[in-house]
Amino acid sequence: MLAYLKRKVGHEHASDLAQEVFLRAAGSAQLNELRNPGGFLHCIARNLAIDFARRSRCRIVTLSLTENGDGTSLPCQEDRLHAAETKQLLEEALAELPAKTARVFAMSRFEKKSYREIHLELGVGLSTVEYHMTRALAHLRRELAAEDV
Repeated sequence: MLAYLKRKVGHEHASDLAQEVFLRAAGSAQLNELRNPGGFLHCIARNLAIDFARRSRCRIVTLSLTENGDGTSLPCQEDRLHAAETKQLLEEALAELPAKTARVFAMSRFEKKSYREIHLELGVGLSTVEYHMTRALAHLRRELAAEDV
């Protein structure tokens, strides 16, 4: 099992996944009715390796655009430049939005308010809040994607 997982996910992650294989097998409702326990364990290992590969491919590095860099570990210069450029692009894209759409977006993403809180504070319907958020996110996605080209 360990050799298989080392080939699939690498030496450093194989033992963790092997342990997960046996934990999942031990908690399975099918455990007492197995005809091929080795195949069952191999199937769990294969599925965990696939999930691991998906998570690794989808891993996104996030950089804070609002922190001032006073943390214990400062980001490298390239990351700081990228964050500054992205912040500038975000501010420009937000400035292009209608005032109400920009306000709803800011309340949701910067002030961390729920759609319900925004709906109550602005006196608009929940569907209106959803409309403005959809509009803002679509606009930002287009603008920021255009800059990555």
